[in-house]
Amino acid sequence: MSENPVETIRFIHCLSRSSLNLATLKGMCGTGFEFIELPEGNVVTTVLDNEKLNILLLDKNQFNQFPTDTTSYFRVRFFLVAGDQEISTDLLDYELIQHWFRENPAEKELSFALLRAHIDYRQRRELSNLQKQIYIAQKNLAELNRIGASLNSEHDLDILLSLILEKCMEITSSDAGSLYLVINEEKSLSSLSGSSRERKLHFKISKNQSRDVAFTEFTMDISNKSISGSVALTGEIINIEDVHFLPKDATYSWNKNIDEASGYHTKSMLTVPMKNSKDEIIGVVQLINKKVNPRIKLMEEADFDKYVRIYTQNDESLAVSLAGQAAVALDNARLYQDITHLFEGFIRASVTAIESRDPTTSGHSERVATLSVGMAQAINKVDKGPYATITFSEQQVREIKYAALLHDFGKIGVRENVLVKAKKLYPFELDTINCRYEIIKKYVENEYMKKKNDFLLAYGNKVAQEHMENLDQEMARRLSEIDAFFTFILKANEPTVLEEGGFEKIQQIGQMVFNHKGSRIELLTPQEIQRLSIKRGSLSEDERVEIESHVTHTFKFLSKIPWTEDLKSVPAIAYMHHEKVDGSGYPRQVRTTDIPVQSRIMTIADIFDALTASDRPYKKAMPAEKALDILAIEVKQGKLDNDLFDLFVEARIFATVL
Repeated sequence: MSENPVETIRFIHCLSRSSLNLATLKGMCGTGFEFIELPEGNVVTTVLDNEKLNILLLDKNQFNQFPTDTTSYFRVRFFLVAGDQEISTDLLDYELIQHWFRENPAEKELSFALLRAHIDYRQRRELSNLQKQIYIAQKNLAELNRIGASLNSEHDLDILLSLILEKCMEITSSDAGSLYLVINEEKSLSSLSGSSRERKLHFKISKNQSRDVAFTEFTMDISNKSISGSVALTGEIINIEDVHFLPKDATYSWNKNIDEASGYHTKSMLTVPMKNSKDEIIGVVQLINKKVNPRIKLMEEADFDKYVRIYTQNDESLAVSLAGQAAVALDNARLYQDITHLFEGFIRASVTAIESRDPTTSGHSERVATLSVGMAQAINKVDKGPYATITFSEQQVREIKYAALLHDFGKIGVRENVLVKAKKLYPFELDTINCRYEIIKKYVENEYMKKKNDFLLAYGNKVAQEHMENLDQEMARRLSEIDAFFTFILKANEPTVLEEGGFEKIQQIGQMVFNHKGSRIELLTPQEIQRLSIKRGSLSEDERVEIESHVTHTFKFLSKIPWTEDLKSVPAIAYMHHEKVDGSGYPRQVRTTDIPVQSRIMTIADIFDALTASDRPYKKAMPAEKALDILAIEVKQGKLDNDLFDLFVEARIFATVL
């Protein structure tokens, strides 16, 4: 801003050997100037030491004392040079000489030169100030843009809040600061009315560059009784020179106990609202003790008077602008967090839906996710071996977690009776065999009852007694044989390897036929024979193919989800969790180089949990040691990644789910 000429003080160095004395100059120039006459000697040193000398009246010899490299000190200073000889200095090239006149100039000439220098000086000074303001504004704008970009790239709420306060303190040279968030707190009403939400102010974070001051989060009312509460309530900026001397009309007060408890001295304070894009106040930033130099630490009591200043209007503008950017970034981070929570809720709901179709695997997906994430984090700590160069970012670990949680998502495309099949025969098939055998037994009993009746009618009771006993023994033998067949079928129905000769016995039973009144009843149908002849497990070949198709279903279903860039590999990772490094896995039989590390991790996690899980009806939970032995065998056979398995054991990742 330009100043009134009358109020402006000019400094003019008089000619050391000039007929013009101070009285003459003062008479010419009036009250708008202040004059200093320097003693003879080195003019340059005196001028450079006195920054207030703006217009200099010199003779030629004095002017020639100034070397070229001193011109940067002059900026808006001007020289009035008197002398009859030529100037032999490069200073002429810098256009610093405002006027040149005789050594003994006329009063009118000197007066005109001084007036012209005065006007020129004021114009250049105003231009310089304007350029300085533009430079500061551009610098502040660039800094705000840089900080804004930094804030918008951070999605972690705690880190973001710390960053917001840190940057607000940095841009205003504050020694300390606090950040408050506006929250909605549940307020209980009567049982009939339910509950309502009340806006509160939550003290979230505090920082101090000079002292280690501990803080505890707390919640307070939004009211004009406190400085931060008043700002949250009204949205008005509060700028205080010294909190210990508040304005008399202030409704708010400063809690001195805070300083007494911390040993700190709060003096100047700037409190601004954080307003989002909807002009809603979502928080408050409170800045404390603006320092003349941001590098200074306020250690002694005297430092607070010596180095602390009131916050300027420029500080207010910067703080409000940054707080506004911070509010938008905070809203975005909250939205990102809400979307993340929503998506994780969808994932867990999907896992629940999958496990509700197959309750025997309840908790399996969560455990596989825990093991897989643990492996990824362990790899990040490896400093030797093939995985020393691999590091999973936080986003990639989250990608592994989601892939593990959803790795069995495709089971919703598998028939439920196949999915939950615990034994070789379906329950209804075993019930059918049981009913069939009970019917056969009834037929046998009826057959022998008829034989006994016919014999009694033909020979009488006395003669038939011995024969009756023979018929009872024969019937008991046949019924026992049928029961033995069913007992064997029950044993063969278990999802284990059949005892020696078991397959032959199934075939033998399958060839037996019970004839009743011209009807042939097979003890086992061809399909039942086929099911009971399953060599291992509970699934037939067709059923196994159907179960294995779940990975393909998983890939198809997950590929329909519009994943973000950092989660785009979830479908592929989940798709390959049954592949083996030797190509013996499914569904594509690919080898090591074509299987993502994330999938190889999940393969080990999936097998280990399947072996040790206690919720499978078709097998007992296997001890961890035995499960690790089985995995070790798979490693020796070249089916599992050796280095990943070693890490799984050495880092005791397996123990996290036991």
